Amino acid sequence: MVGGATPPTTQPPATTPPPTGGGEHDAYYQAAIGKTGPALKSSLHTIIKTGAKALSYDTVWTALKQTDEDPNNPANVVLLYSGRSQAKSTNGGGADQWNREHVWAKSHGDFGTATGPGTDVHHLRPEDVTVNSTRGSKDFDNGGSAVSECSGCYTDADSFEPRDAVKGDVARMILYMAVRYEGGDSWADLEVNDSTSNGSNPYIGKISVLRQWHAQDPPDAFEKRRNQLIYDNWQHNRNPFIDHPEWVASIWG
Repeated sequence: MVGGATPPTTQPPATTPPPTGGGEHDAYYQAAIGKTGPALKSSLHTIIKTGAKALSYDTVWTALKQTDEDPNNPANVVLLYSGRSQAKSTNGGGADQWNREHVWAKSHGDFGTATGPGTDVHHLRPEDVTVNSTRGSKDFDNGGSAVSECSGCYTDADSFEPRDAVKGDVARMILYMAVRYEGGDSWADLEVNDSTSNGSNPYIGKISVLRQWHAQDPPDAFEKRRNQLIYDNWQHNRNPFIDHPEWVASIWG
């Protein structure tokens, strides 16, 4: 879960993404419109993997400095769980620095930081090093003891609860990963379940709680902007559950 040292200077990939068209990106999602259940999940998987640009783990540092930039202070990023605005230049592995948090814990499927799920910016976010360590590889659920340096966050032996303002963000990142990585491209088949004891299996829970968080905290301007920046400048694919929140219920009930 801990990030590396000072990153090299890296520029966004030069690949030009295809146009999305108008009307809530209907052109991008054309093949999925009107589908439900497993057919919708399968169609979305094909859409978001097609033409997707894989990043290196070093490039993720640079991407996060753009995608998670504080709209009120362009010299800073906003840390996911703690909500703190912190200087972009303070990334690293030391106390009170920020590093790269894998929201889908990389041990859940053992994909590490290799190009693919380990470097997918849709679920990688800046976070305080200590808070990142506290979350560790735990599943998501409500309850536990208060987390130091993370107001509104709670944790126990097997789960982590983020602050209310990003509960939906966390849910949609997890559900994106469950659709993007289906085991057909040499990476693990990632799936959500209703357990908080998943260990190193390629699963994360609890889906019942994630669905509640998704409904409780709908996509906001920051999340939508982030999705667009990832599409335009970095991976050239989208998180469908930010663009179409209703698809969560269509797939997971």
